[in-house]
Amino acid sequence: MARDLIGRLGGHGWTLGVAESLTGGGVTSALVAVPGASAVLRGGIVAYATALKSQLLAVDGGLLAARGAVDPDVASQMAAGVRAVTGADVGLATTGVAGPEPQDGQPPGLVYVAVSTPGGDRVRRLDLTGSRPAVIAGATAGALGLALEVISDLS
Repeated sequence: MARDLIGRLGGHGWTLGVAESLTGGGVTSALVAVPGASAVLRGGIVAYATALKSQLLAVDGGLLAARGAVDPDVASQMAAGVRAVTGADVGLATTGVAGPEPQDGQPPGLVYVAVSTPGGDRVRRLDLTGSRPAVIAGATAGALGLALEVISDLS
């Protein structure tokens, strides 16, 4: 999926910024493994701590205080924030609970992935199961899949 995403973005002359929480850099790592990624990928920010989502990605602090970091609006704001910070055409974000314990009252496996483009944002909820590594891998694949879907819809 990473190769397809890099190819589609490059074909449009678009760039990408990535904001990650529970995936801890996994999405960015998958992208940089693709030859030619440097023509598309502007950068990635791992904002694992909740406060960094606000400080680095301009996620509304009141939203974080009210709902916690595992929220569809937080994912959307992370994607828009990384787009702005990196100067990219497209922003991609992940937030969720890898487990094994709940976080902010949310169960392990609950993940939100988001894509931000000049034409708008799209967020998808993922309900993943399995071990912590399985949830992280599923979130990474879900984020790349959503980005491919959005870019294909814009083509």
